[in-house]
Amino acid sequence: MLKVAVLGVGGYGGSEVLRILHQHPHVTINHFGANTQAGVSISQSFGQFLGIFDNTMQKNDLLEIAEDNDCIVAATPHEFLAKILTSEVTNNVVVIDLSADFRLKNPDKYQEYYHFVHPNPTLLQSAVYGLCELNKGHIYNANLIANPGCYPTCSTFCILPLLQRDIIQHSSIIIDAKSGVSGAGRNAKLENNFCEVYENIKAYGLIKHRHIAEIEQNLYLFSQGLDDMSVTFTPHLVPMNRGILITAYANLAERYNDITQADIDSIYEEFCADKYFVRYLSGVAPQTRWVRGSNFVDISACLDKRNKRVIMMGAIDNLVKGAAGSAIQNLNIRFGFPENTALESIALFP
Repeated sequence: MLKVAVLGVGGYGGSEVLRILHQHPHVTINHFGANTQAGVSISQSFGQFLGIFDNTMQKNDLLEIAEDNDCIVAATPHEFLAKILTSEVTNNVVVIDLSADFRLKNPDKYQEYYHFVHPNPTLLQSAVYGLCELNKGHIYNANLIANPGCYPTCSTFCILPLLQRDIIQHSSIIIDAKSGVSGAGRNAKLENNFCEVYENIKAYGLIKHRHIAEIEQNLYLFSQGLDDMSVTFTPHLVPMNRGILITAYANLAERYNDITQADIDSIYEEFCADKYFVRYLSGVAPQTRWVRGSNFVDISACLDKRNKRVIMMGAIDNLVKGAAGSAIQNLNIRFGFPENTALESIALFP
């Protein structure tokens, strides 16, 4: 059995890692880390785990954890792991980090978008970006895997099929995003209180949302290095617990003004053909309820012939494919298990 330590089990992402790993036939959870809730039982913090995970949450000593585990899955806050992780740890154990600490290859972007100076640029350069379907070849042997963010995951799958073929003008991309409240984490914040969120939708993070850098990096790297990649990204908070819906727009490149909807469908179907968790919905707009609780990404695209644009859409569960599910998918790839192990759950409905 693979021995796994899970850090940050007191938060939404960490608890979702536990929920999924409980179904994994090849994993035993060997450490339940949560610095701020150390000494509290997991089932006391999350009632759904009563009789399943009654273990006490513990403080995190990375060197000690590395000696007794094969893998660390860290669902800790941004900047936490960057400050304490060392090559001594990553040389002895595989680390899968759900935070943004090792996602961006340019360390200057951390100061611009996350407002901290990255403390370990050398380790940052050694990290492998864990968007499984697009970077699998590098994940097989990685010891530090940077799990992708929720908005970047959904946005990338929506836009990349057409961007890779230069069918859309890459300087014209506009992304309208909606997210459930769990994306903001479990800590108490006034703006996330029930009365602040219920029956309300609002835009936030205008112009400088921290996921912009990751989205632009993905579109640049996975489209074979288009120059001057820049997107307009506006996220919105909607009154639901989980889910992300992306609606993106881009102008057609002039030489593709005669493209048809059938051509676009064919491009997306080819893109999804070898990606088990990415589903193309031809002629149907994705809905968050169809992916809630699952590791699937539903994407679709609609040709706006009159305006010479394409509308690209996608839906994921921000806590599963946008966080914990992707982390377990990375674990499966890294340790040679079937990629869909413990990830076959169908969406919860209604």
